[in-house]
Amino acid sequence: MRNAIEFEVFGDYALFTDPLTKLGGEKLSYQVPTYQALKGITESIYWKPTIIMIVDELRVMKPIQMESKGIRPIEYGGGNTLANYTYLKDVHYQVRAHFEFNMNRPDMAFDRNEGKHYSIMHRSLKAGGRRDIFLGTRECQGYVEPRTFGEGESFYDDYEGELHLGPMVHGVNYPDETGRDQMEVRLWNPVMKKGLITFPRPEECSQVRTIAGMEPKAFNETNVESADALLTNLERG
Repeated sequence: MRNAIEFEVFGDYALFTDPLTKLGGEKLSYQVPTYQALKGITESIYWKPTIIMIVDELRVMKPIQMESKGIRPIEYGGGNTLANYTYLKDVHYQVRAHFEFNMNRPDMAFDRNEGKHYSIMHRSLKAGGRRDIFLGTRECQGYVEPRTFGEGESFYDDYEGELHLGPMVHGVNYPDETGRDQMEVRLWNPVMKKGLITFPRPEECSQVRTIAGMEPKAFNETNVESADALLTNLERG
């Protein structure tokens, strides 16, 4: 596919926070990354307002392990307190995703050059991403490399059953991607089979809740460099 990307992402720790655990100041990671977290990682490799990144599949390569740490987060009123954060430890995933043009942005029609976006995206992946890679939170540094999805052995290749992971946040709907002037959160119930999780598209999620009103940020030719110009500059060095 001329709009697809496949890569591996790994790191020492990850924290894909279950929002229910934040109420008391503690943080507990989901067992696997959310769709939104993987979308953010993919957008850290390459993003333009012209395109929307769609995450298709996740492959969990290493066993799911957790580790709790005592943390002293800074409070808004000053000072700090002691809290326990439970992280995922020694994480390694394979991701398959693709991009589509954001048709809710007619102002970015000048930048709809699939071949140029594809070339920049894969050039950026080989360089480790255009922005820093974080595994759910800023203190969890991640790294990305090109990798064919399904290549190599996963810890869960021989696991015959299904692993039901319970209710999870799927992702967030932003107004520039939906055409609605509000921010929404999507929920779903993922199932892992032999280490594989297949994500429904955002519009296929039936459990959607409105968070707040929001208007999309304005972009145009004056504040966004076209893919054609960006690729030319990258090739020049």
